[in-house]
Amino acid sequence: MIKTPLVIAIAAAAVALGVFAFVTDTPAMMGSNAETCANCHVMDAAYENWYHAPHEKWTECVDCHLPHENVFAYYFAKGKTGMHDVYVFSTGQTPVLIRANEDTKKWVQGNCIRCHEDAVETIMMGAQPFDRNCWDCHRNVAHGPRGISITPYQDSSIYK
Repeated sequence: MIKTPLVIAIAAAAVALGVFAFVTDTPAMMGSNAETCANCHVMDAAYENWYHAPHEKWTECVDCHLPHENVFAYYFAKGKTGMHDVYVFSTGQTPVLIRANEDTKKWVQGNCIRCHEDAVETIMMGAQPFDRNCWDCHRNVAHGPRGISITPYQDSSIYK
């Protein structure tokens, strides 16, 4: 007697998940295509700036914005940041100026070093202190002069 409602509930949950995966194009979200990251209109400026910046020929968003030490860390961060972004966007809490959080800053810095290891090794042999991030000097490389924002101009004083 108790099996029938349980089977119906499981079947309903499976159908609901299937519809959700189809409607939201979940398989695309598991990939690394930059156009998928630009699905939300708030990312239009970031995508447009990346598309016209030097890194467009060699990178996708996930190459810089997610950790690459192992598959588990990569997909855990992808799921966590993706759910955060969907929540913020769907609840209308998207900030006017989009800024990287501390995890993302750490990942971006690590990925700059990972991809540019030879150049960084040469730089690190110098006498300067290493308390800065790569984008402190190379602000326009990945996203062009506007940076990651939906506003036309940015005040450099807010980067500190």
